[in-house]
Amino acid sequence: MANHRADREAVVEKALAAMDLDARCRLLAGQDMWSLPAIPEIGLTSLVMSDGPIGVRGVHWSPEDPSIALPSPTALAATWDPTLARRAGQLLAQEARRKGVHMLLAPTLNLHRSPLGGRHFECYSEDPLLTGAIGAAYVTGVQEGGVAATPKHFVANDSETDRFTVDVRVSQRALHELYLAPFETVVEQAVPWALMAAYNSVNGVTMTEHSALQNEILRARWGFDGAIVSDWTAARNTVGAAVGGLDIAMPGPQSVFGGALAEAVRAGRVPAETVEQMTRHVLRLAARVGALAGAPPELATVPATINGDALAREIAQRSIVLLRNESSVLPLGKVRRIALVGQTADQPRALGGGSAQVFPPHTVSPLEGLRAVLDADTEVVYAVGADPRVKIPAAKEGFDLRVQLYGAGDRLLGVHPLPEATIEWIGEFPDGIAVGELHRVVVTGTFTPRATGTHTLAIAGIGPFRLTVGDVTCFDDTIVPQGDPLAAFLHPPETLFEVELTAQQQVSISLTHTVTTLPEMPIAFEKFSLGHQEPNIDPEALIEEAVAAAAAADVAVVVVATTPEVESESFDRTSLSLPGRQDELVARVAAANPRTVVVVNTGSPVHMPWAENVAAILLTWFPGQEGGAALADVLMGLAEPSGRLPTTWPAHQDDAPVLNVTPTDGALAYEEDIYIGYLAWQRLSTAPAYWFGHGIGYTTWEYESAAFAPAPVGGVLGTLTVRVRNTGDRPGRETIQTYIAHSSQPERRLAAFAVVEAEPGETAEVAIPIPRRAAESWDETTETWVLPATAYDLLTGRSVADIRLTTAIRGLHA
Repeated sequence: MANHRADREAVVEKALAAMDLDARCRLLAGQDMWSLPAIPEIGLTSLVMSDGPIGVRGVHWSPEDPSIALPSPTALAATWDPTLARRAGQLLAQEARRKGVHMLLAPTLNLHRSPLGGRHFECYSEDPLLTGAIGAAYVTGVQEGGVAATPKHFVANDSETDRFTVDVRVSQRALHELYLAPFETVVEQAVPWALMAAYNSVNGVTMTEHSALQNEILRARWGFDGAIVSDWTAARNTVGAAVGGLDIAMPGPQSVFGGALAEAVRAGRVPAETVEQMTRHVLRLAARVGALAGAPPELATVPATINGDALAREIAQRSIVLLRNESSVLPLGKVRRIALVGQTADQPRALGGGSAQVFPPHTVSPLEGLRAVLDADTEVVYAVGADPRVKIPAAKEGFDLRVQLYGAGDRLLGVHPLPEATIEWIGEFPDGIAVGELHRVVVTGTFTPRATGTHTLAIAGIGPFRLTVGDVTCFDDTIVPQGDPLAAFLHPPETLFEVELTAQQQVSISLTHTVTTLPEMPIAFEKFSLGHQEPNIDPEALIEEAVAAAAAADVAVVVVATTPEVESESFDRTSLSLPGRQDELVARVAAANPRTVVVVNTGSPVHMPWAENVAAILLTWFPGQEGGAALADVLMGLAEPSGRLPTTWPAHQDDAPVLNVTPTDGALAYEEDIYIGYLAWQRLSTAPAYWFGHGIGYTTWEYESAAFAPAPVGGVLGTLTVRVRNTGDRPGRETIQTYIAHSSQPERRLAAFAVVEAEPGETAEVAIPIPRRAAESWDETTETWVLPATAYDLLTGRSVADIRLTTAIRGLHA
């Protein structure tokens, strides 16, 4: 390996020497939305990037090349299993190689600072140690597959409101102990080949120009030798970004690097040596992924093929958290009739929106999953109950549509079938159509209604539209975006129209959109949809139907969910309440059937006012493409719900200790300092609904012993050996959690954890290293890590609030 590294560096230096200033600067700027330019004369092929927290979308934002969709990052963290995270990374590397991607823009290492954070689902945890452990394993797995991982968003990008411009004001202690900590863990343990700089500023300096954090801490102190890429359009100043530590400005072809950087060097505003080092970082990245001829890549042989469907199902199973299970209603066992209720029981929310979005080859719903595992003697009765969707869904049933693409002079550029009336392209257009070449997009076809009455159609999009139904023009005007242009792309405004139609009488449909470019959004994109809603939908009748089905069933399973309008990238949440009438639905179903199981299909915490009145609660997060199959396995006892909470769930929104996600005069003050999540809850007089680490499973465990052996070598204080016994009648999996507390800071915080398995009656023993950093605090005066006390207790148990064993540590020295 050392020889390979030396050989690789030699090739990098040779290629670097062969490049003039213009070539170097050209390499540091995106040539398009997802790639860097090739330089054939030095043997460099184009480096291709892709979004990828839960799947590898590739360079096309469309379903034409499907991607395996794993459960959300919060779900992966709920497994508390770095080994499983590593396998997830290996699978995503396999997907990246299949799609010709060299660089995966993941994982997201920002923290669950507030439950209102809109991108909560794309982050792992409120705890930096758990985040770092899962993130390091994920990065290791990706890079074992020969693909660069890109931890993001460095740093303190923990909410979405005004994220392009917000200045995060955070103490040095909180910055080091919380927000930098998972990045430091990942850099030291997994050696990522790239890293992404965030949009926001930290204490007055925008991150793409933050030399103190990028050059001094990330590179000089931690030893990071990879390439730093900007978040898309985050680089705003040529000189500031170059001297501040940024290596790659994305996307292109417009960029602050490239020609602008070469001009700055010639004018003496950027040292030539700085550009040389930037180029070296990018060439090293290219060499590691096999894109630089003659350089031995990190991947010598392709790893064994992983079954993506099977792994997606396993992660989904392992991530499910059983919060409540009164009278052991779960697993269900033999039942005659199951009432399955909820719109997302049939049309699940498998993944979050924004850059985490992929297009899976299939998605297994809870309804499909249950029907697949149940025998013919068990009946599943499905009822919608309550539809939480705020916006009208895209037209599909009864529509026969195609999309036509036109250039200047009404020249037809391409035609595609459109099974669902949604257009979503970003960065590039189909058929190789160049940016600026596409002038009009026309969705045309027919609609055959199933019912007579007032149908509602909806345009969701921005720009000029013309909608005709039959010979009636319903709309011919321009829809103007408000606020964040990316938010307008991801969640465009909706305009509604009512039309009177007759059942089985086919009508023509045409929706024409004239392509426009937003000056604030220097990325080519096209997103709009035609929505449709049937007439005479009575919300009260839907709930009554669900209640009747539940009353006639042996057990009722209600699936509740958030929607993309309340939980997604580009905005923060305003409430922890479930949208629509879902809370009312659960309460009424539970009143009709005491054996009611609620499945919570969300990416982040929600308020559950009915929690004490239902028999069981399962959290499935955004469970990926196999979520319905995994849920069925857990409901029927074919798999253990072994997930544990990676973040604390408030009982009420107003009780949450950190709710401030909205900047004031451009700044967001982290006034809570280090006290987020369970650290903050320990200082309050009220308890949360469910503590960090909670989850109960299908068996029981006895914590028999814990013994600490000091061995203060390197970054480890010593080893805690824990023995537990499975006292139930089923095989089980237990997450052993060890917290540390000391006299000067009595709040306990996570120090280490391990996952064990045991058969009924058997014991499991595991030796858990206790890292020195778990006991240290950041001293703002000396700017160093210190041991603030010499006496500690290690508290081992099933959650931060459920401690079973206490082990004293004495005699540690700073």
